[in-house]
Amino acid sequence: MRVYLDNNATTMVDPEAFELMRPFFCEKYGNPNSLHRFGSETHPSLRRAMDQLYAGINASDNDDIVVTGCATESNNWVAKGVFFDHILNKDKDHVIISAVEHPAISATFEFLKKYGVRVSRVPVNENGLLDPNDLRKLIDDKTALVSIMWANNETGTIFPIKECAAIAHEHGALFHTDATQTVGKIKINVREMGMDFMSFSAHKFHGPKGVGALFIKNSMPLSSLLHGGEHMGGRRSGTLDVPGIVGMGKALELANKFMDYEQSHVRRLRDKLEDALLQIPDVSVVGKKEQRVPNTILASIKGVEGEAMLWDLNRAGIAASTGSACASETLESNPIMEAIGADKELAHTALRLSLSRFNTEEEIDYAIEQITKAVNRLRGISSTFAYAPEWHKSGL
Repeated sequence: MRVYLDNNATTMVDPEAFELMRPFFCEKYGNPNSLHRFGSETHPSLRRAMDQLYAGINASDNDDIVVTGCATESNNWVAKGVFFDHILNKDKDHVIISAVEHPAISATFEFLKKYGVRVSRVPVNENGLLDPNDLRKLIDDKTALVSIMWANNETGTIFPIKECAAIAHEHGALFHTDATQTVGKIKINVREMGMDFMSFSAHKFHGPKGVGALFIKNSMPLSSLLHGGEHMGGRRSGTLDVPGIVGMGKALELANKFMDYEQSHVRRLRDKLEDALLQIPDVSVVGKKEQRVPNTILASIKGVEGEAMLWDLNRAGIAASTGSACASETLESNPIMEAIGADKELAHTALRLSLSRFNTEEEIDYAIEQITKAVNRLRGISSTFAYAPEWHKSGL
């Protein structure tokens, strides 16, 4: 059996979205900016897709949704656009992010520190939760931007971005949220939440890879990241990915259509898997179920290296991860586990399991069986779990 439990890394394309994309590869393949019929025949489908995106996040006609290559591009655009527009040669020099941002945010601001940007990080507690009062302690009149993810990509913990946006605006700062792990999983209403910018990516909600978007409230000015054309109203240069945009629009429409199913079926399967994991001795899960998106588990399995667990699961046909797929080339301890205060040994034992609406009961039963089997095998050969005397402290 093959079981895919790495949906926070990427998802399968919904077959209905794929069928809508198909004609734009070999039949209606014209450049939308061309004046001939090959180009113009793509326009109705593009308009429909953009309408689906606006409806999917409840954006108003005054807002902009600009198609990008991915959420990483959207995040970089906000970070560097705000730098050029509000920090470079200006009075402000300060940015605030959370301590558990995706590298698309944290690494970008590490880069901007070389150009004089001060970066502060809002901590999270042992459950991965962020307290808006900690943001209040960090913000000042030099703060240009607050960027707080809506839900963490590893723990699934949902952050109070409405409160954080209000605090940012009280101090004259802009507010951005990376919503990559929330769009398609919980209801999105940008009019209620108060963000100025929101990034998201199609392949996280059963759309195609290589296409994402940036929501810009009230179409406010933001220096472009890419130059060289007049695409997307002059905001983002590059020939439009017609099949990608069509697929993203339909995927978001379908995700909202199945939202109640996500909250019931997916959550029930997630909870079943999580409850089974917690029956294994010395297993813990980060965050309370009700404070997370309905599909995500970040577990710590004492005495079992995360990479070793992935090896066993992969041999059994199960896809999982130890954390962010964008940082999976390293064998370092999980930084999210460290941020919540886990010791270094436990931070090496992270296992992330993320479900989708395409997972079945049979798959979850099989996953429970194989994870239990892997834990027993790996603990049986673990020098830190099976044989260590009580006084021993691991050097990990």
